[in-house]
Amino acid sequence: MAARVLRPLPRPKPYNRLQIILQHLKISKQTDSTAEVLLEKKGGAGIITLNRPKALNAVNLSMIRQIYPQIKTWEKDPETFLIIIKGTGGKAFCAGGDIRAITDAGKVGNKLAQDFFKEEYTLNNAIGTCKKPYVALIDGITMGGGVGLSVHGHFRVATEKTVFAMPETAIGLFPDVGGGYFLPRLSGKIGYYLALTGFRLKGRDVLKAGIATHFVDSEKLPALEKDLIALKSSSKENIADLLNSYHMKSQADQEKDFVLDEHMDKINSLFSGDSMEEIVKNLKQDGSPFAIKQLETINKMSPTSLKLTLRQLREGASMSLQDVLMMEYRLSQACMRGPDFYEGVRAVLIDRDQSPRWKPAALEEVSDEFVDDCFKPLGSNDLKL
Repeated sequence: MAARVLRPLPRPKPYNRLQIILQHLKISKQTDSTAEVLLEKKGGAGIITLNRPKALNAVNLSMIRQIYPQIKTWEKDPETFLIIIKGTGGKAFCAGGDIRAITDAGKVGNKLAQDFFKEEYTLNNAIGTCKKPYVALIDGITMGGGVGLSVHGHFRVATEKTVFAMPETAIGLFPDVGGGYFLPRLSGKIGYYLALTGFRLKGRDVLKAGIATHFVDSEKLPALEKDLIALKSSSKENIADLLNSYHMKSQADQEKDFVLDEHMDKINSLFSGDSMEEIVKNLKQDGSPFAIKQLETINKMSPTSLKLTLRQLREGASMSLQDVLMMEYRLSQACMRGPDFYEGVRAVLIDRDQSPRWKPAALEEVSDEFVDDCFKPLGSNDLKL
């Protein structure tokens, strides 16, 4: 075997355009169709594409571990002016987190049940504090973890295919990914209503509720993306102007009233109770068809989840996003310890019998002491942002 000739190492060159180009080429390699997330640079735009269409683009830990450092890199890159996130497959932007994997891990005390929430919430915070304009194209199903990947960014573009929900109380969880921050900040008590009942908003109603910032016809998204990539100066104002121009051209469902309009007075009064017991009492006393329907829905939810969620939103209303995510991490670990999360996932996602057996089974059996305990700091295990 021939001896290797040792050559002196070349002197490191200052950060230059060539290194930026090489970095972009490296990113482009990750665009094979089998990857769970595609990370590309086109023009001045960094583009994140969630690519698990068969799983409705549900986000898992390996995707989070690719997206987070890429956002941080693009944030520092002077040649990246904006970040776009979208989903493939035509059905969903992102239907949530990879709940099955978390359930399996939590049951056996696997560290994934800690790591997933820690790293997902850290990514939610990175989106909420991103220095570059962040545009989420929320075309199709956008629930749970998918809301966390979009709602904290500067721009959220809904279409006629958007279906928004935070359905966690039905699986023994709570509306996390910063739900404690954005939900109580929606108009009136809409956020409390959405959080406790898991009600689904569709199409233009996602805009009218204040969750989306713009509404564009689904078929126009490729053209919008092309125009965003072509922007020569991507200030927030320029991006807003472009999104507004598309928004103004969309006629779909323009004349329709907001789906909750006729119920807003009731939502604002009935869901303003200080406790879940008070909200239930309000609904029973009201007795209208709307109130009875909400009562039926709430009765199917985990009593523990309902109590955690109400307090999460009441406290989150006056907290920073960072403090909310730290609080939610504590709640996530409390849910991993209790039985309802596993029972909810079994009933809704695995056996699909839709008949969860909650423990405790009634709101009055969930003590204030137990709820207090779920909010307690975790010491060195707390989420640090």
